[in-house]
Amino acid sequence: MSANSAQYSPSASAPLPAWIDAVDASQLPGLTGFALHLLRGLDAVTAGLSLHRSSGSIEGAVKRIKKIKRQLYGRAGFHLLWKMILLQ
Repeated sequence: MSANSAQYSPSASAPLPAWIDAVDASQLPGLTGFALHLLRGLDAVTAGLSLHRSSGSIEGAVKRIKKIKRQLYGRAGFHLLWKMILLQ
């Protein structure tokens, strides 16, 4: 795992098509399907590996909202949920 993650660092996304070809030639059923799906969205995968952007702050906000929603499940309606989200 660490060899693959080091190989596909943001600065080295070029070997991805070669890896997809090697996996396709190996005829492993699970990996072949995964590689073909990567090939369909190769531009998006390459951008995800090479751009220095993160969705961590958005994921944190979604997690916080889901936690509040679980705490209020069955107790109140949308208006109280909205107030709790704004207050926290």
